[in-house]
Amino acid sequence: MAALGWLTPRRRSATARSVLAGEASAEAARKSSRDLPEPAGTAREPEFPVLGDDRAAAFFDLDNTVMQGAALFHFGRGLYKRKFFETRELARFAWQQAWFRLAGVEDPEHMQEARDSALSIVKGHRVAELETIGEEIYDEYMADRIWPGTRALAQAHLDAGQKVWLVTAAPVEIAQVIARRLGLTGALGTVAESVDGVYTGRLVGEPLHGPAKAEAVRALAAAEGLDLSRCAAYSDSHNDIPMLSLVGHPYAINPDAKLRRHARDKDWRLRDYRTGRKAAKVGIPAAAGVGAVAGGTAAAIALSRRRR
Repeated sequence: MAALGWLTPRRRSATARSVLAGEASAEAARKSSRDLPEPAGTAREPEFPVLGDDRAAAFFDLDNTVMQGAALFHFGRGLYKRKFFETRELARFAWQQAWFRLAGVEDPEHMQEARDSALSIVKGHRVAELETIGEEIYDEYMADRIWPGTRALAQAHLDAGQKVWLVTAAPVEIAQVIARRLGLTGALGTVAESVDGVYTGRLVGEPLHGPAKAEAVRALAAAEGLDLSRCAAYSDSHNDIPMLSLVGHPYAINPDAKLRRHARDKDWRLRDYRTGRKAAKVGIPAAAGVGAVAGGTAAAIALSRRRR
């Protein structure tokens, strides 16, 4: 299970570990992906995405872009239900998830704690076991949290015959489950080390976050023969500016304050599904999805207080 990984934001260029993480994620994604069929018919070609452009693809961040909240926290909730860890760990997961959904930004300390906790939890477990559990957890906690608007954007690329990839710091196995359930091509995610099918509790490189995401997209594009200037990328976080800056069609989806400012400065397109407001025309037909931003907060706070 690729790293249940989170990473502190990095204000720097990619390091050797970022490159390693990106290349490992790209390789894992290519192994598990499936080709999409060519689009049928000769429908009128939209302005974007371009019908039949097989050198273009789309890359979607997951947390708060495709799905409300953080995949890692939903996964932690599912592992708790299966007695992988104790109640005090659940309280921390719940509090971090509630904070993330309310604030809409990633807290470095929360991310570091979640990454370390998750790695220790899965150490010694078999990869196949976590893959099976990931399917169950998607149905239990994630399926109802997909933003309809973002899902429509992804479908527009698929309908144009383009491949669509998730790019996330979540474990690559979990990311691949979500991608498969949504009918996407595949996923780039954090890769956790395993030996003989058993997790060691270590990562390959580092979590797929910030510069590492950009390196993963770059590596996958090279392997797939894509022209990044014809590709699109979608994210809610300023941490993904390196990835968004790689492509010719960057989109800010449910953006945090820093990304919103940057997108406006760069004249990137924006869409916000959290309240139904439309910051700008996206250029692709999309149904505006409205999602809850504070669901489960009271329960999370109650759990947190019990620890005191």
